[in-house]
Amino acid sequence: MALLEAENISKKYGQETILGNINLHIEAAEMTAITGKSGCGKTTLLSLLGFLQKPSAGEIRIHGNTTTGLTPAEYCRLRRENMGFVFQRARLDGALNVLENVLLPMWLFHGGNELEKRAKALLKELGLEHRIRYAPAQLSVGQLRRVALARALLLQPAILLADEPTNDLDEESAEIVFHTLQRACDHGAAVVLVTHDKSYANRADRVLELQQKMLSPIAVGGFV
Repeated sequence: MALLEAENISKKYGQETILGNINLHIEAAEMTAITGKSGCGKTTLLSLLGFLQKPSAGEIRIHGNTTTGLTPAEYCRLRRENMGFVFQRARLDGALNVLENVLLPMWLFHGGNELEKRAKALLKELGLEHRIRYAPAQLSVGQLRRVALARALLLQPAILLADEPTNDLDEESAEIVFHTLQRACDHGAAVVLVTHDKSYANRADRVLELQQKMLSPIAVGGFV
């Protein structure tokens, strides 16, 4: 059974159709890259898969269960229990230091020293162990993105949704971010990667191109 399924979903803003009749199955331990031109609806699709928006039509299922008609609180619970998000902008709290930003999910929903140990281990893996007491304003764009990734991974989500996580990063930072996403996939997470970067898309398990409001498969290594 797929972790996450979208069946004939579409999205309209007013009279404008952004996405039409999207069908998608997301499996555990698989990285799916979604590509397409700027403005084609990739970020909108990711927000639908993450229950940040509702589709105008169609159905999204998680663990085989429909999500149609859930309350905002129930959608929040689904995100909390199943998903991690990496946005193009890091969205860190400027009043908190790096470690505190990573621990935000723990403060909101969990407790205990084990998650703090995990947060520090993630920051070390991402090359940020020497920055844990820094404020976000003291970090580069690449470092901010890595902090956001550590926060997304803290609760070991089953599904990780990443929107252009390597965009605008130097080669070293981009490689660290992508390698960490691969490791999450190796440990069983389903990773959905929205990217326009051909080199990273071609390293995914599956590549789908969003064009003319619909998804089309591309042979792995064939995104040019």
